Amino acid sequence: MIPFSVLDLAPIRQGSDAAQAFRNSLDLAQHAERWGFKRFWLAEHHNMTGIASAATSVVIAHIAAGTKTIRVGSGGVMLPNHSPLVIAEQFGTLESLYPGRIDLGLGRAPGTDQLTAQAMRRDLATAAENFPHDVLELQALLGDVEPNQTIRAVPGMGTKVPLWILGSSMFGAQLAAMLGLPFAFASHFAPQMLMPALREYRARFEPSAQLDKPYAIVAVNVFAADSDAEAQRLFTSLQQQFINLRRGTPGPLPPPIDDMDALWSPAEKAGIVQSLACSAVGSPDAVEAKLKALIADTAADELMTTALIYDHAARLRSFEIAAEVRGRLAKHPVV
Repeated sequence: MIPFSVLDLAPIRQGSDAAQAFRNSLDLAQHAERWGFKRFWLAEHHNMTGIASAATSVVIAHIAAGTKTIRVGSGGVMLPNHSPLVIAEQFGTLESLYPGRIDLGLGRAPGTDQLTAQAMRRDLATAAENFPHDVLELQALLGDVEPNQTIRAVPGMGTKVPLWILGSSMFGAQLAAMLGLPFAFASHFAPQMLMPALREYRARFEPSAQLDKPYAIVAVNVFAADSDAEAQRLFTSLQQQFINLRRGTPGPLPPPIDDMDALWSPAEKAGIVQSLACSAVGSPDAVEAKLKALIADTAADELMTTALIYDHAARLRSFEIAAEVRGRLAKHPVV
Protein backbone atom coordinates (compact mmCIF):
# COMPACT_ATOMS: atom_id res chain seq x y z
CA MET A 1 0.00 0.00 0.00
CA ILE A 2 1.24 3.47 -0.81
CA PRO A 3 2.54 5.64 2.06
CA PHE A 4 0.56 8.47 3.59
CA SER A 5 2.25 11.71 4.69
CA VAL A 6 1.24 14.97 6.39
CA LEU A 7 1.30 18.55 5.11
CA ASP A 8 1.01 21.01 7.99
CA LEU A 9 0.62 24.80 7.73
CA ALA A 10 1.12 25.32 11.48
CA PRO A 11 -2.33 26.96 11.66
CA ILE A 12 -2.86 29.87 14.03
CA ARG A 13 -6.38 29.59 15.40
CA GLN A 14 -8.63 32.48 16.31
CA GLY A 15 -7.92 33.33 19.93
CA SER A 16 -4.51 31.63 19.88
CA ASP A 17 -0.98 32.49 18.72
CA ALA A 18 2.05 31.18 16.82
CA ALA A 19 3.66 29.68 19.92
CA GLN A 20 0.66 27.40 20.43
CA ALA A 21 0.62 26.59 16.71
CA PHE A 22 4.20 25.33 16.94
CA ARG A 23 3.39 23.20 19.99
CA ASN A 24 0.42 21.73 18.17
CA SER A 25 2.48 21.01 15.06
CA LEU A 26 5.12 19.16 17.05
CA ASP A 27 2.45 17.16 18.85
CA LEU A 28 0.86 16.26 15.52
CA ALA A 29 4.24 15.23 14.09
CA GLN A 30 4.95 12.99 17.07
CA HIS A 31 1.57 11.32 16.69
CA ALA A 32 2.03 11.01 12.91
CA GLU A 33 5.36 9.28 13.48
CA ARG A 34 3.73 6.73 15.80
CA TRP A 35 0.85 6.22 13.36
CA GLY A 36 3.21 5.35 10.50
CA PHE A 37 3.08 8.45 8.30
CA LYS A 38 6.16 8.73 6.08
CA ARG A 39 6.78 12.49 5.94
CA PHE A 40 5.81 15.66 7.73
CA TRP A 41 6.07 18.71 5.48
CA LEU A 42 5.63 22.41 6.25
CA ALA A 43 4.82 25.17 3.79
CA GLU A 44 6.23 28.67 3.35
CA HIS A 45 3.68 31.49 3.49
CA HIS A 46 4.20 35.16 4.33
CA ASN A 47 2.03 37.91 5.77
CA MET A 48 -0.65 35.32 6.58
CA THR A 49 -1.99 35.76 10.08
CA GLY A 50 -3.41 32.23 10.09
CA ILE A 51 -0.17 30.42 9.15
CA ALA A 52 2.91 30.25 11.39
CA SER A 53 5.41 28.47 9.10
CA ALA A 54 6.92 31.50 7.33
CA ALA A 55 10.44 30.66 8.54
CA THR A 56 10.04 27.17 7.15
CA SER A 57 13.54 25.81 7.76
CA VAL A 58 13.39 26.92 11.40
CA VAL A 59 10.08 25.12 11.95
CA ILE A 60 11.45 22.03 10.20
CA ALA A 61 14.31 22.00 12.72
CA HIS A 62 11.78 22.28 15.57
CA ILE A 63 9.81 19.29 14.24
CA ALA A 64 12.87 17.18 13.42
CA ALA A 65 14.33 17.77 16.90
CA GLY A 66 11.15 16.46 18.51
CA THR A 67 10.81 13.33 16.35
CA LYS A 68 13.05 10.39 15.58
CA THR A 69 12.25 8.62 12.33
CA ILE A 70 9.67 10.51 10.26
CA ARG A 71 11.06 12.47 7.31
CA VAL A 72 10.63 16.21 7.72
CA GLY A 73 10.74 18.78 4.97
CA SER A 74 9.24 21.63 3.01
CA GLY A 75 6.06 21.47 1.05
CA GLY A 76 7.46 23.76 0.02
CA VAL A 77 10.11 26.43 0.08
CA MET A 78 9.17 29.13 -2.43
CA LEU A 79 12.53 29.38 -4.17
CA PRO A 80 11.92 32.73 -5.96
CA ASN A 81 11.93 34.34 -2.50
CA HIS A 82 15.49 33.20 -1.78
CA SER A 83 18.94 32.76 -3.22
CA PRO A 84 19.79 29.11 -3.93
CA LEU A 85 22.94 29.44 -1.81
CA VAL A 86 20.99 30.44 1.31
CA ILE A 87 18.55 27.53 0.89
CA ALA A 88 21.45 25.13 0.29
CA GLU A 89 23.06 26.31 3.52
CA GLN A 90 19.81 26.05 5.48
CA PHE A 91 18.93 22.56 4.28
CA GLY A 92 22.55 21.44 4.39
CA THR A 93 22.45 22.43 8.05
CA LEU A 94 19.22 20.49 8.58
CA GLU A 95 20.61 17.41 6.82
CA SER A 96 23.77 17.61 8.93
CA LEU A 97 21.71 17.77 12.12
CA TYR A 98 19.13 15.14 11.11
CA PRO A 99 20.87 12.96 8.48
CA GLY A 100 18.67 10.98 6.12
CA ARG A 101 15.44 12.63 7.26
CA ILE A 102 15.22 15.94 5.36
CA ASP A 103 13.23 16.66 2.16
CA LEU A 104 13.43 19.88 0.15
CA GLY A 105 10.24 20.57 -1.78
CA LEU A 106 10.42 23.61 -4.06
CA GLY A 107 7.73 25.86 -5.49
CA ARG A 108 7.90 28.88 -7.76
CA ALA A 109 4.95 30.86 -6.37
CA PRO A 110 5.72 33.63 -3.85
CA GLY A 111 3.52 32.12 -1.15
CA THR A 112 1.87 35.46 -0.49
CA ASP A 113 0.38 38.55 -2.14
CA GLN A 114 2.25 40.69 -4.63
CA LEU A 115 3.04 43.56 -2.25
CA THR A 116 4.55 41.21 0.32
CA ALA A 117 6.48 39.40 -2.40
CA GLN A 118 7.97 42.70 -3.51
CA ALA A 119 8.97 43.42 0.07
CA MET A 120 10.89 40.14 0.17
CA ARG A 121 12.48 40.19 -3.28
CA ARG A 122 12.94 43.33 -5.37
CA ASP A 123 13.42 41.53 -8.71
CA LEU A 124 10.04 39.82 -8.46
CA ALA A 125 9.36 40.14 -12.19
CA THR A 126 12.21 37.82 -13.13
CA ALA A 127 12.40 35.63 -10.00
CA ALA A 128 9.74 33.14 -11.12
CA GLU A 129 11.20 33.02 -14.64
CA ASN A 130 14.56 32.01 -13.14
CA PHE A 131 13.03 29.13 -11.18
CA PRO A 132 14.39 26.28 -13.37
CA HIS A 133 17.89 27.80 -13.30
CA ASP A 134 17.69 28.30 -9.54
CA VAL A 135 16.66 24.67 -9.02
CA LEU A 136 19.70 23.50 -10.99
CA GLU A 137 21.97 25.87 -9.05
CA LEU A 138 20.57 24.62 -5.76
CA GLN A 139 21.00 21.01 -6.83
CA ALA A 140 24.63 21.69 -7.74
CA LEU A 141 25.30 23.40 -4.40
CA LEU A 142 23.98 20.35 -2.56
CA GLY A 143 25.92 17.95 -4.79
CA ASP A 144 29.55 16.91 -4.94
CA VAL A 145 32.09 19.72 -5.13
CA GLU A 146 33.50 20.23 -8.63
CA PRO A 147 37.19 21.00 -9.34
CA ASN A 148 37.96 24.72 -8.93
CA GLN A 149 34.48 25.41 -7.53
CA THR A 150 34.67 28.76 -5.76
CA ILE A 151 31.17 29.05 -4.24
CA ARG A 152 30.31 26.31 -1.78
CA ALA A 153 27.39 25.76 0.57
CA VAL A 154 28.81 25.14 4.03
CA PRO A 155 27.03 23.09 5.32
CA GLY A 156 25.34 21.74 2.22
CA MET A 157 27.92 20.55 -0.28
CA GLY A 158 27.86 16.81 -0.71
CA THR A 159 24.69 16.32 1.34
CA LYS A 160 22.54 15.66 -1.73
CA VAL A 161 19.33 16.57 0.08
CA PRO A 162 16.55 15.11 -2.11
CA LEU A 163 14.71 17.76 -4.12
CA TRP A 164 11.02 17.72 -5.00
CA ILE A 165 9.16 19.92 -7.44
CA LEU A 166 5.80 21.17 -6.19
CA GLY A 167 3.16 22.53 -8.50
CA SER A 168 -0.45 23.09 -9.42
CA SER A 169 0.00 23.38 -13.19
CA MET A 170 1.68 21.80 -16.19
CA PHE A 171 4.85 23.85 -15.63
CA GLY A 172 5.84 22.00 -12.48
CA ALA A 173 5.05 18.64 -14.05
CA GLN A 174 7.20 19.39 -17.07
CA LEU A 175 10.12 20.69 -14.99
CA ALA A 176 10.05 17.72 -12.61
CA ALA A 177 9.99 15.34 -15.58
CA MET A 178 12.83 17.10 -17.36
CA LEU A 179 15.06 17.10 -14.26
CA GLY A 180 14.12 13.58 -13.19
CA LEU A 181 12.76 14.70 -9.83
CA PRO A 182 9.77 13.56 -7.79
CA PHE A 183 6.65 15.67 -8.24
CA ALA A 184 4.01 16.72 -5.69
CA PHE A 185 0.76 18.21 -6.99
CA ALA A 186 -1.21 20.71 -4.89
CA SER A 187 -4.57 19.09 -5.58
CA HIS A 188 -5.80 19.96 -2.08
CA PHE A 189 -6.52 23.51 -3.29
CA ALA A 190 -6.07 23.39 -7.09
CA PRO A 191 -7.38 20.06 -8.38
CA GLN A 192 -8.36 21.13 -11.89
CA MET A 193 -5.08 20.23 -13.60
CA LEU A 194 -4.25 17.18 -11.50
CA MET A 195 -4.81 14.46 -14.09
CA PRO A 196 -3.25 16.28 -17.08
CA ALA A 197 -0.21 17.18 -14.97
CA LEU A 198 0.29 13.60 -13.81
CA ARG A 199 0.02 12.33 -17.38
CA GLU A 200 2.53 14.93 -18.58
CA TYR A 201 4.95 14.17 -15.78
CA ARG A 202 4.91 10.42 -16.36
CA ALA A 203 5.10 10.67 -20.14
CA ARG A 204 8.05 13.06 -20.18
CA PHE A 205 10.04 11.74 -17.21
CA GLU A 206 13.80 11.45 -17.74
CA PRO A 207 15.71 9.29 -15.21
CA SER A 208 18.27 11.09 -13.08
CA ALA A 209 20.86 10.39 -10.41
CA GLN A 210 18.19 11.01 -7.78
CA LEU A 211 15.29 9.08 -9.32
CA ASP A 212 15.07 6.31 -11.91
CA LYS A 213 11.31 6.39 -12.52
CA PRO A 214 8.44 8.84 -11.91
CA TYR A 215 7.23 9.34 -8.36
CA ALA A 216 4.13 11.44 -7.81
CA ILE A 217 2.54 12.68 -4.60
CA VAL A 218 -1.12 13.71 -4.67
CA ALA A 219 -2.27 16.10 -1.93
CA VAL A 220 -5.72 15.68 -0.41
CA ASN A 221 -7.68 17.33 2.39
CA VAL A 222 -8.77 14.72 4.94
CA PHE A 223 -11.42 15.80 7.43
CA ALA A 224 -12.35 12.60 9.22
CA ALA A 225 -14.49 12.16 12.31
CA ASP A 226 -16.65 9.50 13.87
CA SER A 227 -19.68 10.76 11.91
CA ASP A 228 -20.24 12.40 8.54
CA ALA A 229 -22.00 15.34 10.19
CA GLU A 230 -19.12 16.09 12.55
CA ALA A 231 -16.54 15.82 9.76
CA GLN A 232 -18.54 18.20 7.57
CA ARG A 233 -18.74 20.65 10.47
CA LEU A 234 -14.96 20.51 10.97
CA PHE A 235 -14.55 21.17 7.23
CA THR A 236 -16.30 24.54 7.58
CA SER A 237 -13.17 26.06 9.13
CA LEU A 238 -11.27 25.53 5.88
CA GLN A 239 -14.25 26.71 3.82
CA GLN A 240 -14.46 29.91 5.86
CA GLN A 241 -10.72 30.49 5.47
CA PHE A 242 -11.06 30.21 1.68
CA ILE A 243 -13.94 32.70 1.70
CA ASN A 244 -11.94 35.15 3.80
CA LEU A 245 -8.92 34.80 1.52
CA ARG A 246 -10.97 35.43 -1.61
CA ARG A 247 -12.67 38.40 -0.01
CA GLY A 248 -9.26 39.89 0.77
CA THR A 249 -9.68 39.47 4.53
CA PRO A 250 -7.43 36.55 5.51
CA GLY A 251 -7.03 35.87 9.19
CA PRO A 252 -6.54 33.18 11.83
CA LEU A 253 -8.26 29.84 11.35
CA PRO A 254 -11.92 30.27 12.39
CA PRO A 255 -13.88 27.79 14.50
CA PRO A 256 -16.39 25.58 12.69
CA ILE A 257 -19.97 26.71 12.15
CA ASP A 258 -23.26 24.90 11.60
CA ASP A 259 -24.51 26.67 8.47
CA MET A 260 -22.20 27.71 5.63
CA ASP A 261 -25.13 28.82 3.48
CA ALA A 262 -25.65 31.74 5.85
CA LEU A 263 -22.12 32.90 5.11
CA TRP A 264 -21.28 32.38 1.45
CA SER A 265 -22.98 33.46 -1.76
CA PRO A 266 -23.90 30.90 -4.43
CA ALA A 267 -20.95 32.04 -6.55
CA GLU A 268 -18.54 31.76 -3.61
CA LYS A 269 -19.88 28.31 -2.78
CA ALA A 270 -19.42 27.10 -6.35
CA GLY A 271 -15.84 28.37 -6.49
CA ILE A 272 -14.85 26.89 -3.16
CA VAL A 273 -16.49 23.55 -3.88
CA GLN A 274 -14.42 23.41 -7.08
CA SER A 275 -11.17 24.38 -5.33
CA LEU A 276 -11.68 21.86 -2.53
CA ALA A 277 -12.93 19.02 -4.71
CA CYS A 278 -9.95 16.86 -3.74
CA SER A 279 -11.15 16.34 -0.18
CA ALA A 280 -12.16 13.29 1.83
CA VAL A 281 -14.72 14.48 4.37
CA GLY A 282 -16.75 12.14 6.52
CA SER A 283 -16.78 9.06 8.68
CA PRO A 284 -14.01 6.45 8.43
CA ASP A 285 -15.96 4.49 5.81
CA ALA A 286 -16.62 7.59 3.71
CA VAL A 287 -13.00 8.68 3.89
CA GLU A 288 -11.82 5.20 2.95
CA ALA A 289 -14.05 5.18 -0.13
CA LYS A 290 -12.85 8.62 -1.25
CA LEU A 291 -9.15 7.85 -0.77
CA LYS A 292 -9.48 4.47 -2.44
CA ALA A 293 -11.04 6.12 -5.47
CA LEU A 294 -8.39 8.85 -5.53
CA ILE A 295 -5.58 6.30 -5.50
CA ALA A 296 -7.24 4.28 -8.25
CA ASP A 297 -7.87 7.34 -10.43
CA THR A 298 -4.41 8.91 -10.06
CA ALA A 299 -2.15 5.88 -9.52
CA ALA A 300 -0.47 8.09 -6.91
CA ASP A 301 2.77 6.82 -5.41
CA GLU A 302 2.00 8.62 -2.14
CA LEU A 303 -0.82 10.66 -0.58
CA MET A 304 -0.03 13.92 1.20
CA THR A 305 -2.87 14.42 3.66
CA THR A 306 -3.65 17.80 5.15
CA ALA A 307 -6.34 19.19 7.44
CA LEU A 308 -6.85 22.72 8.76
CA ILE A 309 -9.02 21.73 11.73
CA TYR A 310 -9.66 24.27 14.47
CA ASP A 311 -9.72 21.95 17.47
CA HIS A 312 -6.37 20.25 17.98
CA ALA A 313 -7.83 17.08 19.47
CA ALA A 314 -10.20 16.79 16.51
CA ARG A 315 -7.26 17.32 14.13
CA LEU A 316 -5.33 14.51 15.80
CA ARG A 317 -8.36 12.25 15.55
CA SER A 318 -8.73 13.03 11.85
CA PHE A 319 -5.15 11.99 11.10
CA GLU A 320 -5.54 8.93 13.32
CA ILE A 321 -8.54 7.87 11.23
CA ALA A 322 -6.51 8.47 8.06
CA ALA A 323 -3.83 6.13 9.41
CA GLU A 324 -6.48 3.53 10.25
CA VAL A 325 -7.90 3.86 6.74
CA ARG A 326 -4.46 3.29 5.27
CA GLY A 327 -4.18 0.13 7.34
CA ARG A 328 -7.48 -1.14 5.98
CA LEU A 329 -6.48 -0.28 2.41
CA ALA A 330 -3.22 -2.16 2.91
CA LYS A 331 -5.25 -5.32 3.54
CA HIS A 332 -7.24 -4.73 0.37
CA PRO A 333 -4.85 -2.93 -2.03
CA VAL A 334 -6.18 -0.73 -4.81
CA VAL A 335 -5.57 -2.42 -8.17
